[in-house]
Amino acid sequence: MATSAVALGKIELAAVKKEKIPKGWGADSRGKETHDPKTVITGGGLLPLGGSEESGGYKGYGLGMLVEIFCGILAGSEFGPNIRRWKETNRIANLGQCFIAINPEMFASDFPSRLQKLMDLCRSSDKAEGETEILVAGDPERRHMAKCDSAGGISYHPNVIAILNKMANRLKISEIKTIQ
Repeated sequence: MATSAVALGKIELAAVKKEKIPKGWGADSRGKETHDPKTVITGGGLLPLGGSEESGGYKGYGLGMLVEIFCGILAGSEFGPNIRRWKETNRIANLGQCFIAINPEMFASDFPSRLQKLMDLCRSSDKAEGETEILVAGDPERRHMAKCDSAGGISYHPNVIAILNKMANRLKISEIKTIQ
């Protein structure tokens, strides 16, 4: 999970689709919020969960620091600006990992049923004006998987298909197979 407002891939996809990104996703090289994905990719950066300070981004910044401590400092790996940029290939990434295993039964009995009650409570809460449902973690992903299953595959933006086919031609391999 990214501790930024969104993962870099969403910003890269917006650039490919030639779409603006929402407020709170990224900043330019001076740290000012921007709607331009290319500005974020070429010298800017991702904003933390919550976006800017005025919208509570300092909380996401704190969570990001915790991840840096667990996955960088404690793991003996690179951290902060020392981490190799996503598309750099001139050096080893040296990324760290942190895995924490928790046995819920050591804290409270009947964890699965208590968790289900919490999810049901959240889903049945009063909805904000204009909203039709409340989702919990995993709901959007399960819905998307069902959509892909019923469609017989994953839907891609035409610009993504064009980039993949251009790459395939450059590598002298078959273009991506598509269904209509």
